[in-house]
Amino acid sequence: MKWVLFILPLLMAKLLSAQDPQFSQFYAVPLYLNPSYCGTTAGTRASINFRDQWPAVPGSFITYSAAIDHYIPSLNSGVGLLYLQDRAGSGHLRSTNIGFQYSYHFRVARKFQIRPGMHFYTSSRNIDFQNLVFNDQVSLSGNSPASIEVPPMKKVSYTDFATSVLVYSDVIYAGFVIDHLMRPNQSLRDAISEVPIKYTFHGGYKFFLNGHTSSYNEESLFAAFQYRSQGKFDQFEFGGYYTKLPLILGLWYRGIPFFKAYNPGYMNNDALIIMAGFQLKDVKVGYSFDLTISRLIANTWGAHEVSLIYEFNQNQKMRVKKKKDIIPCPRI
Repeated sequence: MKWVLFILPLLMAKLLSAQDPQFSQFYAVPLYLNPSYCGTTAGTRASINFRDQWPAVPGSFITYSAAIDHYIPSLNSGVGLLYLQDRAGSGHLRSTNIGFQYSYHFRVARKFQIRPGMHFYTSSRNIDFQNLVFNDQVSLSGNSPASIEVPPMKKVSYTDFATSVLVYSDVIYAGFVIDHLMRPNQSLRDAISEVPIKYTFHGGYKFFLNGHTSSYNEESLFAAFQYRSQGKFDQFEFGGYYTKLPLILGLWYRGIPFFKAYNPGYMNNDALIIMAGFQLKDVKVGYSFDLTISRLIANTWGAHEVSLIYEFNQNQKMRVKKKKDIIPCPRI
């Protein structure tokens, strides 16, 4: 088992080089989920997010995110900045993204609006070779500190671009994102390894209960889904939230059990996600735990995630005016 836990992070680091990091509370990372979400408040919004995936595995997978966005009413536009860093495996394979986002919204019917968006960003990837053990360092008498391996390139940087769209009313919405349109080369060696294009499709419907629809007195049920495809990897999540402010509760499932199996007889289940959040006026705090339900259940300890969103400089008159312009998405 020790050898499995030693090798697993290295294998996963290689696999995840072709797959973007994920958040279970993807609605609490709106600019990462979909660039069209930037500027969807009546002022300024700041958010920070932290995810620790598989803490029982040595060199687990840590993801940080920080973002800020602002609505410009005179231009019907939103602008935002997104910072994301992901660290994978014992070799500390680190990916860092910093980018600018823009969105514009307009009405296409009495009840429906469209919000296209775009994301320009720069990325860098590097690895700590001091934490890796090469084959010529391994022997029966113990590991040697020296190696004849010549480390390849330690860092690579590139620019990339994503585009998106949201269609929504006051109770239903659907969004679509195409990312990595520039297909940059992410290889840390003298080779070609293009980042695969990622497609994301998500949507949901909100049911208001007892007529409570105000921002501070809401009671609702929300059903939603998200599907992502990147290279040979894909993922499907569906679930819902119950909101009775200030409390928000959520339950989600991640997996594709009946439509896709990576090995014969292997049920493609990943996790059940349990979420809880609290909103106090313009501050929202969320916590989620991924309960692993695949064969890795005994060796990973799931995943922990924490989110914090703060909305400020909110124009209260504009909030009332924009009430029907707000996308009916969850808060965590």
